[in-house]
Amino acid sequence: MSRKEAMLIVVDAANVVGSRPDGWWRDRAGAARRLLMRLSTLDLPQPAEVVVVLEGAAKAAGSEEFAGVRVVLADGSGDDAIVDVVAAATAEDRITVITADRRLRERIEALGAESAGPSWLLDRIDS
Repeated sequence: MSRKEAMLIVVDAANVVGSRPDGWWRDRAGAARRLLMRLSTLDLPQPAEVVVVLEGAAKAAGSEEFAGVRVVLADGSGDDAIVDVVAAATAEDRITVITADRRLRERIEALGAESAGPSWLLDRIDS
């Protein structure tokens, strides 16, 4: 990573939570809250920013503060909110979107962002 380049990780929370095998998705607000708490302790190279997009019932978790994590509440589907975050990023940002949604991956990769599946993130927060 160059000196100016920052890491921006954008998390498709619904997709990440729904991919967990342990049933986190049943309580969406609780699952989102646990994800946000774990992300706030994630050790990332600096400069780095983590943005989590919440939609539906998971948005209730967005009323709390989580150090080092910016929360975006999506009006409808979180996909459009994720694309908006990626489009608004600066040219110096190295952007990685965490999702398994193929259509969303195509949209953000067209904007120059990379994508990674939920396991990329879950491996880091579950260790």
